[in-house]
Amino acid sequence: MFRTALRNVLAHKARLLMTVLAVMLGVAFVSGTLVFTDTLGNAFRNQSAKSYDDVAVAVETYAGGRDEKTPGLDEATLDKIRAVDGVASVTGRVNGFAGVADPDGKLIGNGWSNTGANFAPGKDGKDGAYDFTQGSGPVKNGQIALDKDTASKGKYRVGDPVRVATNGPVKEYTLSGVFTTEDGAVNAGGSLVLFDTATAQKLYLKPGVFQNATVAAAAGASDKKLLDAITPLLPKEATAQTGKALADEQAEQIESGLSSLNAMLLAFAGIALFVGVFLIANTFTMLVAQRTRELALMRAIGASRRQIKRSVLVEAGVVGTLASVIGFALGLGLATGLRSAMGLLGGKIPAGPLVISPTAVGSAFAVGILITVLAAWLPARRAAKIAPVAAMSSVHATASVKSLVVRNSIGGVIALLGAVGIVGGAATGGESGRYLVAAGAFFALIGIIVLIPLLSRPVIALVRPSITKLFGVSGKLASQNAVRNPRRTGATASALAIGLTLVTGISVLGVTLGQAIDKMTTDNIKADYMVSMASGDSLDESALTALSKADGVSALSPQQAAWFEVEGEYHSASGVTPGDVEKVFSLDTVSGSLASLKEGQVAVGSKTAKSNGWKTGDTLPVKFDDEKKGELTIGALYKENEFLSPFVIPKELADRHSAASRPEIREIWIKTDGGASQANEQSIVDALGDNPAMSVMDRQDIRDMFGGFVNTALNIMYGLLAMALLIAVLGVVNTLAMSVFERQQEIGMLRAIGLDRAKVKRMIRLEAVVISVFGAVIGVGLGVFLGWAIGQTLAADIPGYALVIPWDRLAVFLALAGLVGVLASLWPARSAAKLNMLTAIKTE
Repeated sequence: MFRTALRNVLAHKARLLMTVLAVMLGVAFVSGTLVFTDTLGNAFRNQSAKSYDDVAVAVETYAGGRDEKTPGLDEATLDKIRAVDGVASVTGRVNGFAGVADPDGKLIGNGWSNTGANFAPGKDGKDGAYDFTQGSGPVKNGQIALDKDTASKGKYRVGDPVRVATNGPVKEYTLSGVFTTEDGAVNAGGSLVLFDTATAQKLYLKPGVFQNATVAAAAGASDKKLLDAITPLLPKEATAQTGKALADEQAEQIESGLSSLNAMLLAFAGIALFVGVFLIANTFTMLVAQRTRELALMRAIGASRRQIKRSVLVEAGVVGTLASVIGFALGLGLATGLRSAMGLLGGKIPAGPLVISPTAVGSAFAVGILITVLAAWLPARRAAKIAPVAAMSSVHATASVKSLVVRNSIGGVIALLGAVGIVGGAATGGESGRYLVAAGAFFALIGIIVLIPLLSRPVIALVRPSITKLFGVSGKLASQNAVRNPRRTGATASALAIGLTLVTGISVLGVTLGQAIDKMTTDNIKADYMVSMASGDSLDESALTALSKADGVSALSPQQAAWFEVEGEYHSASGVTPGDVEKVFSLDTVSGSLASLKEGQVAVGSKTAKSNGWKTGDTLPVKFDDEKKGELTIGALYKENEFLSPFVIPKELADRHSAASRPEIREIWIKTDGGASQANEQSIVDALGDNPAMSVMDRQDIRDMFGGFVNTALNIMYGLLAMALLIAVLGVVNTLAMSVFERQQEIGMLRAIGLDRAKVKRMIRLEAVVISVFGAVIGVGLGVFLGWAIGQTLAADIPGYALVIPWDRLAVFLALAGLVGVLASLWPARSAAKLNMLTAIKTE
């Protein structure tokens, strides 16, 4: 029986090709994902370990320019550490944001990972953290060094002037050297600027103070003993740990960060394999049907049911093994490609080998073989149940009425259960509602898959008159062929339905969220421009002063962060410019007047006021961020604005009670004469000193900033789901090819009675289009339902949420489904048209 199974595989190479392709693609995705994340994790872990190779103890304080409560490490503390027995050297570090301008004045890097640090040379004049390829490190004010990638992007050479922005006005420095580094910020696509220590301290903290320090051990010294000796010498806000412990901690963080990426990619691989199950099951069902007489003969000469079943499963195992081998090889190529793609997108991955773990190999082969064997199990069971005498007299084994009734009853119950879960989740809302929707979606998909054979007849019957009218005999025959075997049509359509359910649901949700975000921007903003730091840090007060003098600026207000405590509860506040705030934001007053801000009173969001029982004229006892106590009078209530905190207070009040050394200005909002224009934007840029670290955005830029992540996420999802749809297309090709093989005699008879080759081709194409569009209609309908339900669970957290159905995209999906049918039918239609009618008529 084993030899028979192998001969059957070799005898049906063409028929099994689509199954091999489906399994191969799924295995490639699984193995590629595992190898890619293993390689990525290993590279970053090695990088982390390498950066702490020479560090015995690392000291951190998290001190910053705004945090006076954490003083940092002064020279006296470092001297105490140096005096500890076994300490070879101590290096103080300080860092913060630094943005480098290219020759056109644009920021090099992505903003959030553009950093600056101090060059800390030892007695030999070198800093072990950096390897210089050109020049040397900065040793005096006015000098900087750049990482190699940033210098290359800016086309800078040693001795060139370089414009660098920190959190203040942009300044020009002389490039003293270029270095290579394993710094994580640079690997993330950012930049690293090295200043001399005194300059870095002045920029980021204060003279003579460091944020962190690294301790190198003398030969033979124990890291643990050094840690125990150093810890008592540190200020209470500082923490210390061994270099190895810190490297291990970062490795865990890397592992945690990669796990979500790994899970997402594996989820899409799972979807692709789930779709592949239908193709595999369909293939083996048809193979079994075509070999009914052969299997019956084997039963008649003594083969048991178990042997017949085992024979089919062995075929599946051989196919799965072959597909897994090829898929794993493709997966290695995919992992390499993903690594290169990250480099092209600006992410620099540390050097390292491709990591092929036993887990990746085992998982890939287990998935490929198990999925194939499990998908073939039901066809194998059916083959084993065929009675020898009945099978010898029938080519096709049809399902009994009883089995179809049972199937449809079970499918109806499962689909109903899924629908109840989806509707219940939408009504519940929130995170718990999303879990209910997810569970309901699973059952709904399973139920629809079970019911699709039942649905195929009435749905296709609706379009049969139109197809017959448009395409005549070819159309009539195509629609009849599409429902001749409902199980096979259902399995083929199910694959497309699953893919389009996910694509449609994501599209509905993405477009709805995008429009809600766009509406939020439009409804809440009157300003023409928003100025912010590219790093996400706060703006310096000097930017506000400079913009107030800029030509064309008619109104100007910061959005300055402030906090205070009211009756034991903390509230955030926005410090704004009275008189100008209502010109840059849409603020609908519920009661009182925003003019009261000029008198030192405050405005409160109406929802916040209602939940606390406050009204206009109330006086609130408060404890400010600087620990001082006072009273605030509510001068106005307004409808909440998504760009402002629940409390709006005069900027002067925020300044007076700020605990930080300087105001925390998150954005500056600007209204200009005549609205947004190139001249007004240039005036703002000039007023800011052409600072590359400051982002100037008009309303469209703001919309893109808030809605851009939705479009990016949509594109990623479409790309990942493309593989599942490709497997679905292979399923259509497979079904048609085997259908043509089964119907050779019928096609020969049609040709003999006058159906020409063109009409035969048209018949096969129309059959493919009907099956594809049928699956697409089911998928689009279920996808819209799921998109609505998930949206309802998010509606409470998104102001102005309203369901948007992207009819244009849905039309495109249906059109593409029809195109898929046409393309999938090219080979089967050509094969059918080329059949010799006399030979076909004699075929059994």
